[in-house]
Amino acid sequence: MTFLVFLIACGAAASTGIIFKPGQWYEELVKPSFTPPKWAFPVAWTIIYLLLAWAGYRLTLLPGSQELLALWAAQIALNTLWTPVFFGAHRIFAGMLIITLLWLVVAVMVVMAFSLDTLSGFLLLPYLLWLCVATALNFSILRNNR
Repeated sequence: MTFLVFLIACGAAASTGIIFKPGQWYEELVKPSFTPPKWAFPVAWTIIYLLLAWAGYRLTLLPGSQELLALWAAQIALNTLWTPVFFGAHRIFAGMLIITLLWLVVAVMVVMAFSLDTLSGFLLLPYLLWLCVATALNFSILRNNR
């Protein structure tokens, strides 16, 4: 049952991508050469959300995971916020602030997860790596689209 709660939270975050699609505005932005192909985004996020839910569930089983679970809640809130701000409101700078904070929260979460449960740390690592790409992409778009 607990896994389902984490999966629902990830589904809520994912639903913002259905509501606030990149659209023509995003297509017209100057993007860097390392921009992943369109098909990579839903594939990557589906995998990341499944791993994120699994890691969240595993962490509920561990004593001393309260702070880490608080970070899990913070990151899913920030994750959910970024899409409507960036794609919905077209606020590239605000998106940059959100994704930077998200990256920091997830980086701390990964370090803490490895100290409590190695598997949870590895489950969260693809998320951090994808956020490195997403943050660099957001920064490049900010810099090249004044």
